[in-house]
Amino acid sequence: MIKFNNGFMKKFLLLFFPFLVFAQIPDYYDGIDFEQTGEELEADLASLIITTHTHELIYTPEVWDALKLADLVPENQQNVFLIYGYDDNGEPNEHRTRDKNLSCHTSSCDGKWVREHVYAKSLGTPPFDTEGPGSDAHAIRAVDSQRNNMRSNRKFADGEGNSHIDSNGFFYPGDEWKGDVARMMMYMHLRYGSRCQANGVGEGAHTYSDEMPDIFLEWNAEDPVSEYELVRNEVLNDMQGNRNPFIDNPYLATLIWGGEAAENTWIELSVEAIEWAETVVYPNPATDFVNISSGKLIEQVNIYSSNGSKLKTQNVYTNNASIRLSDLNKGIYVLLINYSDKTMESKKVIVK
Repeated sequence: MIKFNNGFMKKFLLLFFPFLVFAQIPDYYDGIDFEQTGEELEADLASLIITTHTHELIYTPEVWDALKLADLVPENQQNVFLIYGYDDNGEPNEHRTRDKNLSCHTSSCDGKWVREHVYAKSLGTPPFDTEGPGSDAHAIRAVDSQRNNMRSNRKFADGEGNSHIDSNGFFYPGDEWKGDVARMMMYMHLRYGSRCQANGVGEGAHTYSDEMPDIFLEWNAEDPVSEYELVRNEVLNDMQGNRNPFIDNPYLATLIWGGEAAENTWIELSVEAIEWAETVVYPNPATDFVNISSGKLIEQVNIYSSNGSKLKTQNVYTNNASIRLSDLNKGIYVLLINYSDKTMESKKVIVK
């Protein structure tokens, strides 16, 4: 049950939220009425991510394969990110990245990575196994095996610094990962409903909503979406058919559950008079070149394959750029566009 009514929510947002916008609402959300807030918007987004989840990954081998693509480190595509990790020069259980081929499929896993169900399987209602929520890669991450054992099925609680167990036996995922965790838990809450309620995995107060712990709303606002999350969402969209809406726009959580306003990345949801900053990619499909035209200054364009590998980087520093594609094979690619105001936007382009 949402504690606030929609009228209060809209007035609060109009008066107090400082918007930062940079993109249009993706076509994936066609048909969603974003004039709604609270339970109505929650229900519509839940229906969308359920009906578009057209391929359920097989836990072995497809989830392993998905993580080796979705969790790739852009600067070193031989490695994957390890959630909760923070120091590649520290002890193995502290490592932030690891060779993607050092995954563990036996009982001797020290120095290797395994699959972390960020929503711990035993905390589901009822607990789940390796099907349904147990094979949904939107909430499964590569993790060091020892750190995975350290987290175990501990609920998340607030903290600061690197990942650790707190004095009450709860788990803090670390400053770098707390926003990722929050957005995954929000996704699971919508996708699987009573099976994976956010209250089942998060500890602490419920100032804004009875169904969403404050920590997840705060983490979502404090730790913005990273380049890694944006590309990961695109990769898993291609694999599963659905997306995590809170990666596409963290502000959707604010519209549904309240709390401190998270970053709003969609220009159509702004209530302030701002200059239109639409970005257009053309032609699409493309052959030798693709053009990017924007109302904002483009600093850099990164091109990723549909499986998450970074293929090239081009520095731009202009509002209009032409990106060479003739060295790429036919297929679908992700353009990650970095703007001078430190915002990012992803666009898909087809090379024919």
